[in-house]
Amino acid sequence: MGAVRIGVLASGTGTILAALLEADLPVVVVVVDRRCGAEQVAARAGIPVVVVERRDFGATFDRDAFTADVVAGLVEHRVEVVAMAGFGTVLAVGVHEAFPGRVLNTHPALLPAFKGWNAVEAALAAGVKVTGCTVHLATLEVDEGPILAQQAVPVLPGDDARMLHERIKQVERHLYPAAVRTFIDGLGSPGEESSPGTGPGADVGRDGPPTSSGEQP
Repeated sequence: MGAVRIGVLASGTGTILAALLEADLPVVVVVVDRRCGAEQVAARAGIPVVVVERRDFGATFDRDAFTADVVAGLVEHRVEVVAMAGFGTVLAVGVHEAFPGRVLNTHPALLPAFKGWNAVEAALAAGVKVTGCTVHLATLEVDEGPILAQQAVPVLPGDDARMLHERIKQVERHLYPAAVRTFIDGLGSPGEESSPGTGPGADVGRDGPPTSSGEQP
C-alpha cells in the first residue's frame, strides 16, 4: 500500500500543520476557512492550499454547503484521512460521509473533561491541577469519539490561559503527529488495499456533524 494521503484542515498560525510536516506525514493538501498563517506554512512546504472562506457567521450560514466545498477540495486531492488542525468551523455530516471514521481531531484538554472551544480557560476556572491534550476520532457530538492518545500537562501556580495553552501546544506538537502516524499505519498492511471506511473506527461518525473542538461564532 502506498502512503495514506492526508488532508489537513486549519484556520490559525499553522503550528500544528508544521508539526505534522516535520514528522514527515504524507500531507497532500491544506484546506483553510480564512486567510491565515497555515497558508504560508503549506506554501513553504510546496503543499497546495484550498481556501474555502467562511463569510457568513450568522444564522443564515449554510453549513452543509460550506462542508461540501471543503470535502470537494479534499476529494480533488484524493485525500484518505483528514486531520483537523485548529479548524475554526464545525463541519456538517458531509465530511463523515466522504471520510467515515477517518477524521482526526486534537483538543487541548483531557477529554471527556472540558469540551468545547474554551477548554483551557475552563480548566483554569475549575481549579484542576492537571489538564492536557487529547487526540480522538470525530463523531456526532463535538469532542466525543474514541480517544487515540492523551498526555497530561500540569497546571502550574500563576498560570494564565496563554501560558497554560502554550505548554499544552508543546505537548500537542509531538502527540498529534505520533497519533496520526499510528492511525494511518493501522489502515492496512503492505500489499493490501485500503479504502475509506475500512480502517480503525470505520463506523465512527457516519451520521456525522461537528468535527472540531469548537468554532468561532
